[in-house]
Amino acid sequence: MITNKKILITGGAGFIGSNLCEYFLKKNNKVICLDNFSTGHKHNIQIFLQSENFLLIEGDIRDLETCRKAVDNVDYVLHQAALGSVPRSITDPITSNDVNVSGFLNMLVAARDANVKRFIYAASSSTYGDSESLPKIEDVIGKPLSPYAITKYVNELYADVFSKTYGLETIGLRYFNVFGRNQDPNGAYAAVIPKFVKQFINLESPVINGDGNYSRDFTYIDNVIQMNELAMFVDDQQAVNTVYNTACGDRTTLNDLVKYLKRYLSEYNDKISKVDVVYGPNRMGDIPHSLASVEKAKKMLGYNPKYRLEDGLRESVKWYWENLK
Repeated sequence: MITNKKILITGGAGFIGSNLCEYFLKKNNKVICLDNFSTGHKHNIQIFLQSENFLLIEGDIRDLETCRKAVDNVDYVLHQAALGSVPRSITDPITSNDVNVSGFLNMLVAARDANVKRFIYAASSSTYGDSESLPKIEDVIGKPLSPYAITKYVNELYADVFSKTYGLETIGLRYFNVFGRNQDPNGAYAAVIPKFVKQFINLESPVINGDGNYSRDFTYIDNVIQMNELAMFVDDQQAVNTVYNTACGDRTTLNDLVKYLKRYLSEYNDKISKVDVVYGPNRMGDIPHSLASVEKAKKMLGYNPKYRLEDGLRESVKWYWENLK
């Protein structure tokens, strides 16, 4: 258990970041949240502002001095700040690169100069690109299929160089389709689960890109929190300066996902069971199937996913029903 440490969480007002803030505050750590609120939300961290162990720095990782201020006397950095979304990066590759690459490099430099104990960062399953092998194994990747995927791969390359050249301990966590409480259902780039949940609650038909047989390794937020803590905690030097899949190790088609969502949401409103879905064209940059091997994380970090898909969906549906009504 990580306790009584000073932890910087970049992107701490976002979906994953705010959940990490909450978890590590409950463990009696001092938490600094750095966020510019481009995609994060004040309401995600509002309750934490009352805690003497929480500090909000409103700023941008593209500014090196802001990064230096944020890492001052910090033990660990959990770097979540990024511009997510494949479609967003296709629309605006320059801004995605500025935030995800230049901002990432700023954070590495600041962490190096502040002698941070360990730098743990959000990597992405998009790094696997056009590799068709399943399950996805950390050492086997293909060519990136989007500007976003390129930026996340460059993050891994920079982290590796900083580990070897400057001795900064880094661990990358390749997130696979994370979902759960605090995930924003609004906006053009909303993730599929919160977006579909909101539409079903409003008795609107969600649109599936393609025929619904594309599959993903949907991963509940509490599994991601577990992986971040394990990455902070591990002492074995063979387990650091590398990357890990952060997932369940199962895959679910979009058609099956819709069935689960309708089933669980119908417990709150039986009219939802009658809502049909609409099928549209495939989305540019999407990979057909994604399934993670989590064997490396199990062996090196002692990872054991606490939540399977169905359990996580039930928890998420309950949270959205209570917070979107």
